[in-house]
Amino acid sequence: MLPDHRVRQREYLLEISRALTEELNLNLLLSRILDIAIEMLGGHAGFIALAGEAGDWHIAINQGIPPALLNYIENWLKSLNTSDEPAEARISEINRMLSDISMGMISGVGISMMMQKSAIGQIFVFRNYRASFSANDYSILNSFADQAAIAVRNARLYTQVAQQGLRMAALLSSVADGILILKPDLTVQQVNRAFERLVNAPAGDLNNKPFNQIVRWARPPKGIPLDETVIPQLGWRPANDFFLEGDMLRNSPLDPIPVEITYAPLYSGDGELLNIIASVRDITRFREAEELKANFVSVISHELKTPIALIKGYASTLRRDDVDWDKDTVQESLKVIEEEADHLTAMVEDLLDATKLQAGGVALRKSEVDLAALINDLTKKFALQSQKHQLVANISDDFPVINGDEVRLTQLLSNLITNAIKYSEGGTVTIDAKKVGENVQVCVTDQGKGFDPIDTPHVFDRFYRSDGAARTTKGTGLGLYLCQAIVNAHGGRIWVDESYHQGARICFVIPIKTQSQLILWTSA
Repeated sequence: MLPDHRVRQREYLLEISRALTEELNLNLLLSRILDIAIEMLGGHAGFIALAGEAGDWHIAINQGIPPALLNYIENWLKSLNTSDEPAEARISEINRMLSDISMGMISGVGISMMMQKSAIGQIFVFRNYRASFSANDYSILNSFADQAAIAVRNARLYTQVAQQGLRMAALLSSVADGILILKPDLTVQQVNRAFERLVNAPAGDLNNKPFNQIVRWARPPKGIPLDETVIPQLGWRPANDFFLEGDMLRNSPLDPIPVEITYAPLYSGDGELLNIIASVRDITRFREAEELKANFVSVISHELKTPIALIKGYASTLRRDDVDWDKDTVQESLKVIEEEADHLTAMVEDLLDATKLQAGGVALRKSEVDLAALINDLTKKFALQSQKHQLVANISDDFPVINGDEVRLTQLLSNLITNAIKYSEGGTVTIDAKKVGENVQVCVTDQGKGFDPIDTPHVFDRFYRSDGAARTTKGTGLGLYLCQAIVNAHGGRIWVDESYHQGARICFVIPIKTQSQLILWTSA
């Protein structure tokens, strides 16, 4: 039969062994270690101090120590942070300190928890009566400390892995691009929320499915397919390009979306292929930018050809030596040349304004503007330019003077009136202006074909022209885009009145007064 104290010792060591394998929460583990140590040595109080990465020491957990004494011990530990003396010297020093404080009524025992010849922590147990710790007490605590050191190290490693997992989960969740983590057999192991939104499906419907069933294409994509890059028997096959680009199908009712997928291997330390990380980026804006660029080149080249051809044709005709042109013919030819030059100048100015707008804005210089007088003047001016149209201005009697940029407001109204004349074969063009609360509202109405409902959401987009307009009339698609920018810069709003069906009606409102005299013109 073993003596009782040997039986208890074995039971305590078995208990810490169970803690080593069962408990991975560091705080709970330290609490169990301290409870066992105090009970095992018949103590009344104790604490465990752990070493930080920078070599500093702190009390990780304590039991039965009065707050004043605990504060004293914590300050003493801080004073040891920069000390080079070994842990054993600190244990004897704290024993001397406690003996002095308690006038010999408190005795303590401590031992370092060692891992690979380095102290990762120290266990201290105190008794509040006169009794020295025996050699057997030290032996038990020493055996116990070795087991505790392993348990603490494992718990710390587990905590680090858990924290890394949380960081990775937060990173995947916050990334704007869709992320897929694939197994070596190209089945989906994990996706982030951004990818769920891209394909319009929850993670539960995506995980453990083959990559080719999740990422499906409306037409063959550009680049090397993933199943040609990863060969099951050989792993990752080197290639120059690791990307795909194409229109990815999505779950109903969403249309295909243009994406670019980049993918890269993740290896173990032994060179084994663990995962393939695929990043899926929505390139809708890039595709739109390319289409806009192509449209811009097409529109501008087409619009520039006509005035340039007319100017060159009339100039070449006037320079002919074999013809003696009469004065009226010369004047008529020069008039066409001047009009087409003005047309070119207007297009260049619109392009410059649009470029400034994209670069961040232009300054609006605001002052008091008699908008009613400006509307009347423009009505008379445009009435002389079109014999097919009758221009009418309806301005309320209480229409106020406003605070705005007269040059830009002239450009705004001119563009709206020009469009009304251009897109209606004849009839009346009406400019209605009235005061609405603290704003003024102006509507320009024509009797043309009006806007197709399909085109209405896009009429203020840069370079946008409907198919019908592009075939029948000249234009760059910048007029209404610039109108919206001018109205926005004045703090107002512009819209198409979709309730009007006898033609087209575009309205805008802007505040009567604003605070600043100089503001930036932006495309917001």
